[in-house]
Amino acid sequence: MRNNKKIGILIVAYNAATTLNKVLDRIPESVYEEIDEIAVFDDASKDNTYMVSVGYKEIKQLDKLHIYLNDKNLGYGGNQKKGFNYFAEKGFDAVVLLHGDGQYAPEILQDMYKPITDGEADVVLGSRMMTKYGGALKGGMPFYKYLGNRVLSTFQNRKLKMNLTEFHSGYRAYSVQGLAKLNLSNTTDDFHFDTQIIIKAHHNNLRITEIPIPTYYGDEICYVNGMKYARNIFSTTTEYIKTVKGKQKSDVYSEYYTPYPLKLYPFSSHKFIIDILNKKDNQRILDVGCGDGLFAEHISDRNYKVGVDFIPESENTKKNFIKFFQYDLNKGLPEELNSEDKFDYILFLDILEHLLDYEKLLADAKKYLNKDGKIIVSLPNFVNVYVRLNLMFGRIPLADKGILDRTHLHLFNYRIIRQLMKHHKYSIFDRKVTPIPVIEVLPDMFKRNIGMLMNFLLYLLTVAFKRFFGYQFIFICKSEQ
Repeated sequence: MRNNKKIGILIVAYNAATTLNKVLDRIPESVYEEIDEIAVFDDASKDNTYMVSVGYKEIKQLDKLHIYLNDKNLGYGGNQKKGFNYFAEKGFDAVVLLHGDGQYAPEILQDMYKPITDGEADVVLGSRMMTKYGGALKGGMPFYKYLGNRVLSTFQNRKLKMNLTEFHSGYRAYSVQGLAKLNLSNTTDDFHFDTQIIIKAHHNNLRITEIPIPTYYGDEICYVNGMKYARNIFSTTTEYIKTVKGKQKSDVYSEYYTPYPLKLYPFSSHKFIIDILNKKDNQRILDVGCGDGLFAEHISDRNYKVGVDFIPESENTKKNFIKFFQYDLNKGLPEELNSEDKFDYILFLDILEHLLDYEKLLADAKKYLNKDGKIIVSLPNFVNVYVRLNLMFGRIPLADKGILDRTHLHLFNYRIIRQLMKHHKYSIFDRKVTPIPVIEVLPDMFKRNIGMLMNFLLYLLTVAFKRFFGYQFIFICKSEQ
């Protein structure tokens, strides 16, 4: 152990009969003394990797070395996942990933796990681009691989807002506790697993550090298809960005998907409502269907904010609400609110259309409004021009969000919303309409100029023809009782 941390070395091997023993020989004695186990996972090699490694263990009499043979080939990523689960189940604190082909230097294993055992990092990435050992080209990396590595790493740094010298080294160390925070079950079994795990670690705010490593290219066989790998890196990085922005629900990053990301540009529903709520301080605001509290982040903390939703309390809801209630909104508002004072605003933002029974919510809200309190309801306009055109051509393009969100259980238009408010004895204090959010589908480089101009022109058109072009309607209402 080092600093009372249980350390494991995971060696992933495939057709490494000629190199694996050399890798094991190069592990320093000081490393053997500190680590608790070396586990070789032979990924159903077609050569004698397993028998050679078993023979090596017997000859060297290494109690800390264990050899495992996969029944079938799991792939580079799949083999790692099996190894990480193995060390997690055995209660290890740190695991270093080492390749059995000799491309990475076992001599610096201590450098790899030291930042983790010293409590300074959750993820350690070995970088061949750092110059301590001469850099990648001096170490024999072919120029085309060097160029591809730099291009892909630059692309990923820009997209992910990171500053790594290299994304594509396979020499890594992980805190097992950090790995437990990542969902690896939906990641690829292919070679771009290494990128997906960096993306997930970064998203979960794990501490990532790089250390320089020497570069070595020998006569080992490379099983990576370079062009396919580059396409996969581009694709998985782009998928992540689209997922966190709510534009696409990727299977790999589904846990980070935000179905209704905040829209903070002019004339959007969120911008309208934030401007209303932030006009005054010391207001009591109840956010019904608050989700993870993303909207509440933009309401001044000088107000008293309470949230209600189906989902459990999270770190974000703890941060953004004075109180949070997990409750089935189909049953109305939670009885625990009886102990609360009356509210100045009760928000129903993009929630009523998702409920089996929204009538109870609107009825319950009256009990919790103060004398001049208001409810704010935002609902999609199902008869928007986009829907009408699709229906005319016989299409109903259901999606993960928007007017044709497949989870919508009720359809609304301007007239239906107005009748709904009248039925529940709410008088309409004010109303707003939002334009079709064309700005959201534009590339980022166009959003601040062309996008803003288009958004403004669409808004003018929408105000003039709200029933036809309106995307969302916002009703601010007061109780008549």
